Amino acid sequence: MSPTTKNLQRNNQRNHVNYEAVDLPEDEAAEEMDSMSSPTYPSHSSILPKRQLRKRKSIDYSSQLRNATYPIANSNNFGGMGVPLNNNSKLHQRKSHTAVNVISELSHALLADDNRVRTNTGNTKFVMTLLSELWIINLICITAGVYFMNVMIPQSWNRYTDVELWNVSCYWKIAWILPLPYSLICFFGLVLPFRTPKFLYDNHMTKRRLDNLYLLTVTKGDNRDAVYRSWDAHKHLERLHPTIRVHVLTDEPYEFEKINCYTCPTSFQTKGSKYKARALEWYRQTMKYTEHDWILHLDEESVVDDESVKRILQFIWYEHEYHWGQGVILYNQYNYWTNWLFTVADAIRVGDDLARFQLQYSYFHRPIFGAHGSFLLTNGAVENEVGWDLGSLTEDYEFAMKAWSLGYKCGKVPGLIREQSPMDMIGFLKQRRRWYVGISRLPHFLPKLWAFFWSVGTLSLYGTMISIVLQLIYPHDTPRWFAIMKDFSFVNFVYLYILGIVIQDIDRKLNPFLILLHIPLTFLLQFPASIMEAAAVTYGIISPPTGFDVIKK
Repeated sequence: MSPTTKNLQRNNQRNHVNYEAVDLPEDEAAEEMDSMSSPTYPSHSSILPKRQLRKRKSIDYSSQLRNATYPIANSNNFGGMGVPLNNNSKLHQRKSHTAVNVISELSHALLADDNRVRTNTGNTKFVMTLLSELWIINLICITAGVYFMNVMIPQSWNRYTDVELWNVSCYWKIAWILPLPYSLICFFGLVLPFRTPKFLYDNHMTKRRLDNLYLLTVTKGDNRDAVYRSWDAHKHLERLHPTIRVHVLTDEPYEFEKINCYTCPTSFQTKGSKYKARALEWYRQTMKYTEHDWILHLDEESVVDDESVKRILQFIWYEHEYHWGQGVILYNQYNYWTNWLFTVADAIRVGDDLARFQLQYSYFHRPIFGAHGSFLLTNGAVENEVGWDLGSLTEDYEFAMKAWSLGYKCGKVPGLIREQSPMDMIGFLKQRRRWYVGISRLPHFLPKLWAFFWSVGTLSLYGTMISIVLQLIYPHDTPRWFAIMKDFSFVNFVYLYILGIVIQDIDRKLNPFLILLHIPLTFLLQFPASIMEAAAVTYGIISPPTGFDVIKK
């Protein structure tokens, strides 16, 4: 008997997993999900295609429940460890009941089974409302910043000139404006209205059919604390809607007791994928997705709150044009501001989501700038056609590019997911190095273009540092037009850091005075954070990774 089969038997004995058929009211609105009535359980012969399969942990509270005969809705189910169960399994000998009081007792028991303090809390509704109106504030702040640097700062500090169009210092100052293309992209993402469901969704709109929404946490398996922490944060989400399944995916020989864990066996082989992509491919083949299934991909430290799950359901139901999507990722779930430098360094990733990726998902609907591996919401039909056997260090970006080539469009998911920053410098450098090298190796023009701009940004930082020294040795005034482009690029770059910190602070509901204090602190720390980013690119050029680096969080 294989280790995976043994794990499965132990898991089934502990959790008593069964599938129950559940009717979904067709007129159910997303806003009413909190107050859903108890579902009814139809007989096996009356199950219609629109009815769903609900995975639950059954608890023997009643002799009526134990002694009844319950018809199984589907004989092709999978156990807790992801191995198919045969027809003689205990899964196919579950009990049934018809008494309403037994159903109520069971539902109450399920609610009482999780009475811990919720850890998947956030300020999602307020933050998303703020973001929907933030574009005008972004426009004012960036414009005012450029004006201040060009006009308000004393001339003796800036040394700008209106009588020269070019001088010899412009040759070494050219590094100042190399990031201008990136700054322009981010600027348009910041000042164009943020996509919000406020004026898009209507309860009278036709809902897209949804059979299963898998909340899938993917982990290597060696960080057990992070996995159990994620499970504790998410396990209650299955009660939000009958289609929701909370799963954990890992590799053999790792197993996790008392959670719904699917373990990819070592015997499973792919053509070129390893690690995370290999496990995702096995899971895809195991679950047998259909076009009515959706998968929310999460990292082991990712946490999604109830409000965001409701917004994800709205996206699936009403955004008929889009087949996959992403939202904003924050890095304030754990150890936020424990290490100031890493907190500020990851703030630009939040700013990037609010700028560049906001432009992509709200207006282009194509993965022009790429995709994240976490908070990746995909349709089952897309995953079946694209697959995860991609053989890339950045399988998320490769997946998005292939989906684009097949005609699938992406959209903005109006929700938030919270993660945490790396805990040490080595982990930070390896994370950025893998992204840079993985993107540069993708066989597409756009990824190579963005990797080139990433390299140019690193060159710009080194060139700026050299130009400051040369300016001290050979002082020259800077032409005004040149200075405007330099200041525009600098203000945008700094604003991304500050915006990322402010949004995360607001989401954590920090004291307003503390939020204001963090702004000048972020301004100061973004300089060493930029040097760390440049060092990671240099690290990737000198010593590219040979495998998939899993960093400690």
